[in-house]
Amino acid sequence: MSRRLWSYQALATAVDAAGAEGPDVFGIGIDSRLTEPGDLFVALTGDPGPRFQPSTRSERDGHDYARNAVEKGAVAVLAHREGDYGAPTLLVKDTLDGLWNIGRAARRRLDGPAVAVTGSSGKTTFKSFAAAALGGFATSGSLNNHIGVPLSLGRTPRDADAAVFEIGTNHPGEIEPLARLVEPDVAVVLNVHPAHIENFGSLEAIRREKVSIAKGLRSGGVFVHPVALVPDHDGRCITFGAEPRADIRLVDVADDVAEIETATGRVHVPVPGGGAHRAMSVCAVAAVLVALGVPLKLMERLRRLGVPPGRGTRIEVAGVTIIDESYNANPASMAATLDAFSREPPRRLAILGDMRELGHDTARYHAELAGHCSGLEGVFCVGHAIKELFDALPARLRHGASERADAAFAAYCAERLRPGDRVLVKGSNAVFWTNDFVATLVREVQRRIEGD
Repeated sequence: MSRRLWSYQALATAVDAAGAEGPDVFGIGIDSRLTEPGDLFVALTGDPGPRFQPSTRSERDGHDYARNAVEKGAVAVLAHREGDYGAPTLLVKDTLDGLWNIGRAARRRLDGPAVAVTGSSGKTTFKSFAAAALGGFATSGSLNNHIGVPLSLGRTPRDADAAVFEIGTNHPGEIEPLARLVEPDVAVVLNVHPAHIENFGSLEAIRREKVSIAKGLRSGGVFVHPVALVPDHDGRCITFGAEPRADIRLVDVADDVAEIETATGRVHVPVPGGGAHRAMSVCAVAAVLVALGVPLKLMERLRRLGVPPGRGTRIEVAGVTIIDESYNANPASMAATLDAFSREPPRRLAILGDMRELGHDTARYHAELAGHCSGLEGVFCVGHAIKELFDALPARLRHGASERADAAFAAYCAERLRPGDRVLVKGSNAVFWTNDFVATLVREVQRRIEGD
């Protein structure tokens, strides 16, 4: 069991719950299946009501699983429904509000600086890079919505040297309240692309939503953003980018090393996973360090860092290199990834899936990817919208298509691979990631190649 995260008394005070007798808490969880000994189990409902727009709503209620969590080691429960859960219970009017109140209390007690990041792509990767450079805290995974942000805050140790939080959005009006909850010392916008544009209507609406992260800044805080972005912010800004006028400029990237220019000179820093798009995230991290007055030499810590799962993870199996970019995709990140992949040693093939929530321009966005596939030896397509790309490709590149990323299609792809191949897998979250397609592909490649 790790160090104490919260005393029961501190949690009771944070959520304004009666009764202060209970055990120390060593973690906070919301899924009874993932409960660890010493956790506080927060009994959330599957439908947060009209305040938030989750990707899915359900009739499940965490209160029905609280006893399961206790049996797995939870030492306390946060609930808004009275009941005998088998452990000390903090009873509140609404458990989601209670979780947000825990997040607020966690932020008040944090002495180190807080960094908040948003963007259409690269948030989780940036978060891991920034936390490594700062020697700070960050939760694993993409905990960036109305549940994930307060949960990340609540899990932050009070003595963390720094903390980095990612903030996402699917609909207008979601970023600002989350940013005000985090109260960052540095707020970062990585990029603005047409992700979820179906819910926003225009790229300008997405820009307005992204830059609203600056409204959560603490007094004297710094807004870090791409040099070409209109920030709508009157406070201190630090810009980054490849343009000469950027405060923190990405001069070049080669051999997984970025050359970055600042007001004090040029530095060479590692780029975990390589690629121009990750180098730009490293450039943004450098801007954060400058904003906080932290020496850029600390970025050497990135040298021992990998990339988060599904965001460029490289898997070697039976002589085949699978590059797992299956966590998500939008037109800009798909194009950047394909361009970087096309420069890798042959033989290169891509398994590409639908990009979701692109609105009336869906067909165009998919078809335009054809120009980024010209350096490949073959393309497999999965989904309905991606058929526009498949039809736009020359016949020599059309290696196969399927409506579903199922085991049968993984086997079909594996049959056409051979040792020495490099395979990129990228698409929106619901296409590959939620179906665990890459793991299935790995098994099929191993079985078919090593079994031959």
